Amino acid sequence: MLLSILLGIGAGGVATADSGRTQNFVDTAPGTVHSVQPLAAEAGLPGTARAHLLTYWTMGPTGTPALSSGTVFVPNGQAPAGGWPIMSWAHGTVGVGDQCAPSRNPYQGRQLQYLSHWISEGYAVVATDYAGLGTPGPHAYLEKTSAARSVIDMVRAARSVESALSDRWMAIGQSQGGHAVLQAARIATSYAPELDYRGVVATGAPSNLEYAFQIGGPWIPDLGLDGLNVFAAYVLAGLRESRPDLDVDSYLTDFGRSEVGNVEANCPGDLRKHHGSVGALLSRPVAGTEMFEALTEYLSVPVDGYDRPIFLGQGLLDTMVPSPLSVPLVAGLIAHGQDVTYVPYLYSGGEFVGHEGSMIASMIDSTPFVHRLLDPVQMRSLPLRSGDGAWTRSHR
Repeated sequence: MLLSILLGIGAGGVATADSGRTQNFVDTAPGTVHSVQPLAAEAGLPGTARAHLLTYWTMGPTGTPALSSGTVFVPNGQAPAGGWPIMSWAHGTVGVGDQCAPSRNPYQGRQLQYLSHWISEGYAVVATDYAGLGTPGPHAYLEKTSAARSVIDMVRAARSVESALSDRWMAIGQSQGGHAVLQAARIATSYAPELDYRGVVATGAPSNLEYAFQIGGPWIPDLGLDGLNVFAAYVLAGLRESRPDLDVDSYLTDFGRSEVGNVEANCPGDLRKHHGSVGALLSRPVAGTEMFEALTEYLSVPVDGYDRPIFLGQGLLDTMVPSPLSVPLVAGLIAHGQDVTYVPYLYSGGEFVGHEGSMIASMIDSTPFVHRLLDPVQMRSLPLRSGDGAWTRSHR
């Protein structure tokens, strides 16, 4: 595939990483690179030798080919035998407009700290924007299948432009990204059997959200959950795009249709500043309707079908994805015999752990988890501590 990119076989626009020249390319198979160029220095991560900005083909929310953008970060130094193992990063909520895509906005704060940590641990980081976020077409927020494919196809695309990358990889994600990587974990070995998928780390991952919509209706007051109405508008907009057969607008008020129709206009910034009533968006009840059935298919996190280990980290004081929502998820995973490690965090690094804090708090537990699964040939024998009360079925 790399040779095809360099030689410009086919028809369609491709910019090569070294020259920026536009080449021709026609293949829209999942994971095929559409364009690649060096990433601007200010958008890089510390400790990297090379960084690329690329677009690649994946499958969108309606099951048709769609473009996604993303970034590739290669560590400094000599790659280990077999190449640099890969961490495929799925980001949290940034908005749904193209201007909000992470590849267009340098990493800062906790995300910069988190991704730099994995670089320093000896892993390449590849980071999808998700289909339609920064590329043509809609971004279906929290539509699990298209997001999962974006995460997996990002690994395929990155390996086609970087020969130093291994086929061994894990998925990591926070918030919206935690939701995405859990679905990626279910389909990874069947969707991309040529890759050596090892496991998943998800923090602040939303689950059981469909049951929140089950009580949805015009009567819902402001529940005081950070960004709830913003998230709901994003979900409804995504559902409208992924299910054109479903008349989503018929469930919305005039205000709701306006909010859902304008979600791409602005990036939300700090969502914790946004409060409001989901009831103002809805004109009629959702329970018992085809809307609820569609939302369940769109949002639900399955509790079986995983063939590699799962790590879940949850902030106990998370007001965006409240920790009680994670309890039935973990209980269901354990009941179905899945290999899951669950660690709730109350206090870490001198602060109480909320939503984004779960990324940083979890590193003391997720780092040895990742090393054991992803390091080459002879896996490291590092202890996994119990954290602030880990619920585990098994460790490998």
